[in-house]
Amino acid sequence: GLLQRLGQDATDFGLDGRVIVGTNTTLAPLYGQQLVTRLPNADITYMEDGEEYKNLETISRFYDQFLKRGADRHTTVLALGGGVVGDAVGFAAASFMRGVRFIQAPTSLLAMVDSSVGGKVGIDLPQGKNLVGAFKQPQAVLIDPDVLETLPKEQWRCGMGEILKHGFIADEGLLDEKLHRKKFASELVARAVQVKVNIVEEDPYEHSVRAYLNLGHTFGHAIEQVTQYAWMHGDAVGFGLMAAATLSHELGMIDDALLKRVRRVLAEAELPRHIRDIAPDAIWDAMITDKKWKNGVSRFVLLEGMNRPKIVEGIERDIVVKVLEKLQR
Repeated sequence: GLLQRLGQDATDFGLDGRVIVGTNTTLAPLYGQQLVTRLPNADITYMEDGEEYKNLETISRFYDQFLKRGADRHTTVLALGGGVVGDAVGFAAASFMRGVRFIQAPTSLLAMVDSSVGGKVGIDLPQGKNLVGAFKQPQAVLIDPDVLETLPKEQWRCGMGEILKHGFIADEGLLDEKLHRKKFASELVARAVQVKVNIVEEDPYEHSVRAYLNLGHTFGHAIEQVTQYAWMHGDAVGFGLMAAATLSHELGMIDDALLKRVRRVLAEAELPRHIRDIAPDAIWDAMITDKKWKNGVSRFVLLEGMNRPKIVEGIERDIVVKVLEKLQR
């Protein structure tokens, strides 16, 4: 019920001044217009719905809209939406007038447990995902699990990709299938968020352990890029977890039992474990622009065991392609 209360609690959340709500064309009529009417001095602007619109053109339009709506350095920008909205609106807020106050109000499971927390904002370039961006910590992250009631099944599945990632790197209890139901959303979100909070507090600018949150993402981002974002982020991360576990097994880092468990947990969540018509060579080529690589040397987050992530550098192309070929079906 948090979004319902924001109007009456506007002062407590720092929303009693000038606010611009940034959202997308899908969420504007669902939640955006209602939120604007509840706040004392708010306006709305929105982008098209979809990862393909997380680009410089959209950011330029946000700047224009901010100025038309009278935004200044004392304005608060509130991102209402999933990961794409949070990233794009957040980057606009981070760069407009050298940075204005910013609040996240995530509406998808994926955004609640991952992208809204930790202060990373950014946009995509044709060469790769999230290659332009900034660290911009929000003043608050306002999570209302009630909005998940309208979340489509495929978006719930995508959120599970990030939750399972948190389960494999830090909180094994998140892998319990009984917890993966909407009626337990508050507990599920709170536990998954806590994993990210703990890691980001220790390493806010990703100099060390924060990189563990990229488990599955080197593969996942490449899948998104190669398919021109036909794969949703959570699905790509799901497959990325399978690929990372398979690569870990190929390198002798995990045993058969853990590999089978990864496959089983992903199957229970209905996340992809295989690729069909995507060439392994193309996936490798897309990885070359991955911002986690160092000086052109491959860099993967893998597993040494349950809740034991490890960064491994210098894995050869042939090994990675061999793993991807194993996962073709």
